[in-house]
Amino acid sequence: MSPQRRKLHHSKKKARSQEPVSTACDPQHYINRDLSWLEFNQRVLEEAQDTSNPLLERLKFLCIVSSNLDEFFEIRVAGIRQQQLSNISQTGPDCMSPNEALGAIAQRVRKMVADQYRLWNDDLVPALEKQNIFFLYWDELTAEEKQYYTRYFQTSVYPVLTPLAVDPVHPFPQLLNKSLNVAVELEGKELSTNLAVVQVPRILPRLLPYRAGESGIYRYIFIGNLIQAHVHSLFHGVTVRGAYPFRVTRNSDLYLDEEEVANLLKAIETELRKRSRGDAVRLEVQSDCPEHIAGQLLQTFGLTNADLYQVDGPINFLRLMPIISAMDRPELKFKPFVPRIVTGTGDHEDIFAQIRRHSLLLHHPFDSFYNVLDFIEQAAEDPNVLAIKQTLYRTSGDSPIVTALAEAAQAGKQVTVVIELKARFDEAANIKWARTLQEAGVHVVFGIVGLKTHAKLALVVRKEEDGIRRYLHLGTGNYHPSTANLYTDLGVLTCDPILTDDCAELFNWLTGVSVFPQLTKMKAAPNALHDFVIAMIEREAEHAKAGKPAGIYAKVNALVDPEVIEALFSASQAGVDIRLLVRGMCCLRSRLPGKSERITVRSIVGRFLEHSRVFRFENGGQPEIYLSSADWMPRNFFRRVETCFPVDEPALKEQVEQILEAYWRDNVKARQQQGKGLTYERNVEPHAERFDVQAYFLDQVARRKRPDLETKPVVIKGPAKPRELEGAVGQPA
Repeated sequence: MSPQRRKLHHSKKKARSQEPVSTACDPQHYINRDLSWLEFNQRVLEEAQDTSNPLLERLKFLCIVSSNLDEFFEIRVAGIRQQQLSNISQTGPDCMSPNEALGAIAQRVRKMVADQYRLWNDDLVPALEKQNIFFLYWDELTAEEKQYYTRYFQTSVYPVLTPLAVDPVHPFPQLLNKSLNVAVELEGKELSTNLAVVQVPRILPRLLPYRAGESGIYRYIFIGNLIQAHVHSLFHGVTVRGAYPFRVTRNSDLYLDEEEVANLLKAIETELRKRSRGDAVRLEVQSDCPEHIAGQLLQTFGLTNADLYQVDGPINFLRLMPIISAMDRPELKFKPFVPRIVTGTGDHEDIFAQIRRHSLLLHHPFDSFYNVLDFIEQAAEDPNVLAIKQTLYRTSGDSPIVTALAEAAQAGKQVTVVIELKARFDEAANIKWARTLQEAGVHVVFGIVGLKTHAKLALVVRKEEDGIRRYLHLGTGNYHPSTANLYTDLGVLTCDPILTDDCAELFNWLTGVSVFPQLTKMKAAPNALHDFVIAMIEREAEHAKAGKPAGIYAKVNALVDPEVIEALFSASQAGVDIRLLVRGMCCLRSRLPGKSERITVRSIVGRFLEHSRVFRFENGGQPEIYLSSADWMPRNFFRRVETCFPVDEPALKEQVEQILEAYWRDNVKARQQQGKGLTYERNVEPHAERFDVQAYFLDQVARRKRPDLETKPVVIKGPAKPRELEGAVGQPA
């Protein structure tokens, strides 16, 4: 990095350090963010408990709960433990110390895990068996099945297993994060230890089918249980007293001082190799594991009983996800749908002519992500397109967008891509795409030091008869075809000259050497978005005091920022009616008498992950609507590059208004914050006719599909990966 650019980044980093401190928020107004997130995960668990959902979808929700908890321990609990071990007593806006937070988290997680396994054993397993879907233990197999699995063990499992004794000569093996292992208790004369470990290689499937699907019957055994039944064959001349599957969760955050890194890509590759070997934060064992064996494992990992979770069932429910996807039982899944194509294809006019005529609003997944792919692919193929600039935060394993960008560069167009290498748990995929694009001749940059580039932008520069015109896609979601089928997001295709100018300025800042640009329509983090949101909330308060129409309606994934929360409290006290649709963490306590009684907080958890960010301000009777890539969290305001842009074309504005009103009508999947903010109840409008907003939009798709246009669905090669599938209600942003 050049001295000039380093100096610019240092000044920006210094400015970003002036984030709101915890004292900005009254502790009585603020809910602990981690406890709030756990209540969101409880709402996901409620979808698994909901018998109105198809059976295999309920099982999928159960898997997502486990996946979410894994990431919660890897990042959030790991971070609080580091504060605790460093004797950091600083509290957050909720005034909970690290010790208090960890205690409250452990208590809440234990109840959630107990509810998970009670649901599995008492409800889901019996219901699945009625549908001829069996997840069996060794003792439940038929003689024929035991013979089959024994042969499988001998030919495919035994050759790749390695028994590892644990004694002074054989140190405890370095177990990878979330890997499956079996603790083996031994007994025999002259043994130097009573404990050995068998690691289960990740190359082996975790669920083993027996003629799955024949005659409509699906029978499986977990590989851990198969190894338990045959583990004695690995230890000759000694007695195996027991074998107990276990799993350790490790700190998986990445730690980089970007200003001291010469090559960010290589530095992140190095950190990724360390991730699987971070400090342990949780130990999971099956409920039959003896106390002394669990104690030995805890001591080895530097954990205490507070970090031990004993479970009565599969240790990792996420391993069921590929089975659910592959199972041919459509009657046990959500009904498939074909999303709407907004842009014309085939013999119809090109997409640029459509955008010139009027901007297009896209509402995913109800509007197909193919509309976005069509924009990028036509830009790559069009000889009149001179340049393409795009941000990539997350994308799929076989990304058609990456393919199109590479082909555009190979065709001689100037293509610039800002890839975010630090997108959590997608770092390896993004490194791969960075190299692929560089090899194709794309200018690949990694954004601004100290910031994640989370904005969703694609800018196309095109030569036309009347000169150069720029076209733009702005969105609230990622350029990821798989999750675009699972997440609800909003996007706009436009050639608005002011917005495209703003976007071009923002790209120049991301890729060049300049100070943060002055934008006209767009508001961007880290320099302007927080002040903008606060100013808009305060403007509504002033309108209310003046007797003018005032109101705020925000749809976000998370509300955490203390200053925004205090501003909302002040607006409520000034007479502003505030509707907050917050899917995940909401640290604001609503309905406090005299303080936040005009604030209503709801959360919708359903088939699709509610991912769009929309802000509506009444503005004295002249409403303003904004779409954004940012949630209302300090990280989005101060540590990320984010965008927020107005929807001001009347037709598009009316569409967004209708979408927002539909969301607030939901009384099936919506829950409303109650009491002290840590409970949510479904009865938001108990006397109204039942209205499920996601089902409503699916019905609208069926009614409004345009038969005059050729439909070209997005084709994803192979099943989606587990992280992609968790998107129904997972937590990626």
